Amino acid sequence: MDISSLPRKEVGNLGERVAVEYLKRHGFSIRDRNVARKTGELDIIAEKEDTLHFVEVKTNLVDEFPQKESVDDDYDPSLNLHEAKVRKVARTGEWYVLEKGWEGEWQVDGILVWLRRSDGRALVSYLPQIV
Repeated sequence: MDISSLPRKEVGNLGERVAVEYLKRHGFSIRDRNVARKTGELDIIAEKEDTLHFVEVKTNLVDEFPQKESVDDDYDPSLNLHEAKVRKVARTGEWYVLEKGWEGEWQVDGILVWLRRSDGRALVSYLPQIV
């Protein structure tokens, strides 16, 4: 399935669905998705082993997957996980914790998703505790 003509928003949504599937396969339960407040948006809220995870997903459409040894700027969605964005996620996470009365541990994680244009296959990199 060629995904090269998908609008940017749909590429982002597909990346989030891939991230959700990745988290589920790695023992997380998904509590919420796309929670928006004045302070920002939480892409995925997951729970694992009594810890709440606020997961920021960054997706990049690529012709080929990056080689681990040579990730250049064209292939690195982590460049969008800059300090200001991560702080915004953490502030929104604090709001969520207070609103839901969560009393356990919580953290901000990142997931990088590379989607290959030609066939829609995905490569995922999970980045725990990016704050």
